[in-house]
Amino acid sequence: MAALAGLATFPGVMTVTPLSSAATLPVLQALKPSPRMPVLFVGHGSPMNAIEDNAWRRAWQALGTELMARAVQPQLILCVSAHWLTRDGWQLTGMANPKTIHDFGGFPQALFDQQYPAPGAPAVARGLAKELKSPATGTALGVDEGEWGLDHGTWSVLKPMFPKAQIPVLQLSMDYSRAPAEHYALGKQLAALRERGVLIVGSGNVVHNLRVTRRGTAANEAYDWASEFDGVVQYQIKQGQLAALPDFLKLGAVAKQAHPTHEHYLPLLYAAGAVQSTEMPRFFNTGFQSASISMRSVLWG
Repeated sequence: MAALAGLATFPGVMTVTPLSSAATLPVLQALKPSPRMPVLFVGHGSPMNAIEDNAWRRAWQALGTELMARAVQPQLILCVSAHWLTRDGWQLTGMANPKTIHDFGGFPQALFDQQYPAPGAPAVARGLAKELKSPATGTALGVDEGEWGLDHGTWSVLKPMFPKAQIPVLQLSMDYSRAPAEHYALGKQLAALRERGVLIVGSGNVVHNLRVTRRGTAANEAYDWASEFDGVVQYQIKQGQLAALPDFLKLGAVAKQAHPTHEHYLPLLYAAGAVQSTEMPRFFNTGFQSASISMRSVLWG
């Protein structure tokens, strides 16, 4: 099954993650019942947020501290990133030590030097691949045992949140050939994993248009169409109208401006699918980068 390059990134350089103390932890073989884990959608924005001391990154750090202080911590993180697109089906990373992927270009060396050596969970990946089904065909998901790893949509937010890299991480690809409703439907299948110790994280952006970015703008500055689209999504989430989120293209021109390609919106559908409409959302990082990238993020549970 071929992997597609992220539509909104430059060609990346994959570097092998070195082994660390996290990689020497006992390998997670199976998920155990647990209290219901939360669900996150994180607006990740620029890869530089992973290393810059800014408000976005500080919010990620604070949230990670909060989650790790809870009585029960995640056994596994399942992340859906805007930057792993596949065709003809979905895949789960199935390697024991997923590599840190630097899937971008034109940034300082300090960003390429970043590593996130969280362990994988091959046995769990194989089990989940059989449990989860393609919404359209009912076929099982694939398992990628070596091609992918953790791209910057995943590690750029998880490293500030969970810097010890001790929680196993799986990435779930997105079959970009499928309709938004199918991505939401697969997200609904993920809901049961919350009661098996899995923290579900969608990583993308509510608004993402790199073609018209304006560097140096303040967090409260945005194009009118960007604010409008972000506001509609905020309202739907706040009102528990999660089933309306896959219909974003019905917004017409404003949706096309907010997402010339929609890979950064799709991770929201997985997160929304995994929560109940009655669960209260908590918004954070409610601002914009470069006037055309919404950093709006949501925690449920």
